[in-house]
Amino acid sequence: QVQFVESGGGLVQPGGSLRLSCVVSGSIWHISSMAWFRQVPGKQRELVARSGSGGSTFYADSVTGRFTISRNNAANTVFLQMNSLKTEDTAVYYCSAAVAITGVAPLSNYWGQGTQVTVSS
Repeated sequence: QVQFVESGGGLVQPGGSLRLSCVVSGSIWHISSMAWFRQVPGKQRELVARSGSGGSTFYADSVTGRFTISRNNAANTVFLQMNSLKTEDTAVYYCSAAVAITGVAPLSNYWGQGTQVTVSS
């Protein structure tokens, strides 16, 4: 079983910052991409940022220039630094990772339980 421990969510004022962390553990042979998604009630889950195993990154247009994704591969950990937060960033944020259980198995996507981020004055 692949497990996620997410932390860093909470309440912050507009313009403030938060740093989300996600530690992946379990039966892991290799982790390829790692990503952060977010979802608000009544809307579909959207990709916020993705980090490829080779160092490539992707950001949604709405967060480009404000959010930064990074990772510590030795610790199987991914971070999301969120600066200049807006009320529109309020959502449940989910950690995701593409994980290979064995060296001959294909990659599969796994998800964390989510952490609430609320941006309000």
